[in-house]
Amino acid sequence: MSFGGPTFIVAIVAITMLAWIITTAIRAKHGYPLTDDWGNSVAPLPRGDDETSKSLKAENEQLRATVGKLEERLKVLERIATDPAKRLAEDIDNLR
Repeated sequence: MSFGGPTFIVAIVAITMLAWIITTAIRAKHGYPLTDDWGNSVAPLPRGDDETSKSLKAENEQLRATVGKLEERLKVLERIATDPAKRLAEDIDNLR
């Protein structure tokens, strides 16, 4: 067996990457702090059962509702801007 060949080097790199993936998965599962490529600590994502997560979900729903309303208003404005003037005048007269 040649220890200097490319197959051996590729095998070492593959084993190292697999070990890193397994180590990171175990650390994340058990709540240990995760690190980035330079060894700095990275905060884990909220699990979904804490208070911060609940408030973020509520804020997300509120923002989705606001975006939905704004999309409807934008559709109306686009229709007004692209419709012929005669149809717009008729619509305004019908509303009176």
